[in-house]
Amino acid sequence: MATDIKHDAVQTERVPEKEHIVDESRLDTNIHLNDAIQAEIDKDEKRVKRIIRKVDFRMIPILGLLYMWALIDRVNLPNKIQIAGMGKELGTTQGNRYTLVTMIFFITYILFDFPSNIALRKFGPAKWLGFIGTAWGCLTIAMGFVQSWKTLLVCRVIFGALEAGMAPGSIYLLSCWYTRYEVQKRFAAWACIGVFGSGLSSALAYGITTIGTTAGYSAWRWIFIIEGIVSAAVGIVAAIVLVDFPDRASRPGLFFKHGFLTPEEAAIILARVERDRADAVPEPFTTKNVLRALSDWKMWQFPFLLFLNNLTVYSFSYFLPIIVHESMGFSTEMTYYLNVAPYCFAAIWMFAIGWFNDRIRMRGPTIITQALIITIGACVMAFAKPAGVRFFGVFLAVGGTNSNIPTIYGYQHNNITGQTKRALATAMLLMGGGCGGIVASFAFQSKDAPHYTPGMITVIVSQALTVLIVSCNFLYFLHRNRKAERGEVVLEDTPGFRYTY
Repeated sequence: MATDIKHDAVQTERVPEKEHIVDESRLDTNIHLNDAIQAEIDKDEKRVKRIIRKVDFRMIPILGLLYMWALIDRVNLPNKIQIAGMGKELGTTQGNRYTLVTMIFFITYILFDFPSNIALRKFGPAKWLGFIGTAWGCLTIAMGFVQSWKTLLVCRVIFGALEAGMAPGSIYLLSCWYTRYEVQKRFAAWACIGVFGSGLSSALAYGITTIGTTAGYSAWRWIFIIEGIVSAAVGIVAAIVLVDFPDRASRPGLFFKHGFLTPEEAAIILARVERDRADAVPEPFTTKNVLRALSDWKMWQFPFLLFLNNLTVYSFSYFLPIIVHESMGFSTEMTYYLNVAPYCFAAIWMFAIGWFNDRIRMRGPTIITQALIITIGACVMAFAKPAGVRFFGVFLAVGGTNSNIPTIYGYQHNNITGQTKRALATAMLLMGGGCGGIVASFAFQSKDAPHYTPGMITVIVSQALTVLIVSCNFLYFLHRNRKAERGEVVLEDTPGFRYTY
């Protein structure tokens, strides 16, 4: 069957206003399936599932581990500062230093999102994600030896630049391999590993602190050093294990003599994506293509939705241990343990919602429902009196807000087409999420301890805005789909494309 993916997998048919040429040997980006490939997909469903499963097991676990250790390195800051003693030693608890240390990470995290996705496409996922994973692991080790809070601040700036490529790169890579209604459970599985790990980060930090001062280094330094060693090791494994984009999947890898897939298997993957949304073949990153993508209002709204959601995510990541310890009155040891359960619960919730959403082929109603659950949880945390009741609110808020992350990823992925647009949109999405982290750093300030009422009200308002925006989208997408059904418009310049509510 197909020996050359680009030419045997697909046949060209031009569609007005979508004629982005990759190079002279590459086909136009809007392509229809070769009959032989389509017949192969339709007649041998079991083989297609085997190929997809092969992709699942090769990509999702290692991407999930990268995400997990990125989150652990990132969200363990309150454990190191407020509980393990770094605050006293470096003086980060004075004034707004803690707010500055948490916030500064997101500046470079936002600025380097899109450039990192360009580098990902240029160098390949294995080389790029493996490199930045190893680099931030080494930097985490170095943070275990800092002697002042200003040096820590500089490290956090570099840390943000390195981590900027991991999440958007992972999302972009996964989106290129899967069809629209099988991708959210993959996003959820990837994020599930990360969230589960971030929940365990408190227990991990507590376990390391039990060694006390060893070899002249305080316990908080050992948290950095040990976590950094593991992060760097995961980055090295990622460089070996990760696979490239599907249009390059049959080429030999960095450490392997043969491609991850055979030419026939790669052709099937490309054909499935092409049939689903007509963007299997990548476009060049030209100024014209980028400006065309930026003219779509959805490119700006989806990042705002993740901004609203991640404001809540980072609020809990950075301040939940402090709230549980200082506001709810739990002991230091109990705080470590109690921080694990909500995130483990969130991981299960997240994957279940991802599977359910792919099955019903809807995203918006789930985002709205979970935003309402988050609001209830935040209200209970902020205004209830008994510590046990307030902690129940933590489960609702943490579960809902973490589950909405892959749901918003899927929501965006399902409603745009084109690889230039997809790479740019993914970077912008994570930039919006990073801005949420900045606002969370300022919304929850030391002067508002121990209840952080202004921060909790900010969380509640963010979820109310989410409900309003997604409800308006539902009506708009419904209207546009009905017009497309009547043949009055072609959505996303792609015949047959329909928006996902």
